[in-house]
Amino acid sequence: MKQPETDYALSAADVSRIVEMAWEDRTPFEAIKTQFGIGEPEVIKVMRRNVSAGAFRRWRARVSGRRTKHASLRQPGVSRHQSSTHNKANR
Repeated sequence: MKQPETDYALSAADVSRIVEMAWEDRTPFEAIKTQFGIGEPEVIKVMRRNVSAGAFRRWRARVSGRRTKHASLRQPGVSRHQSSTHNKANR
């Protein structure tokens, strides 16, 4: 079976990072598109090929319609996906 062209341009490290970002609830698909140049349909294809069938079904059920995964559905004041206290030395 022939793989889509987007898979040819992605290294194993890129695929790993895309899967990680896709699992994160607060990382919008637009952030993945900005960083890797692939949109939501391609992210779905990457996830389908690189996680188990059960994990894929759980992921799709969780992210479908989730406001935090789609920048257009987010509240206007949310400009970044990372907590302001993330990785701070003095917690």
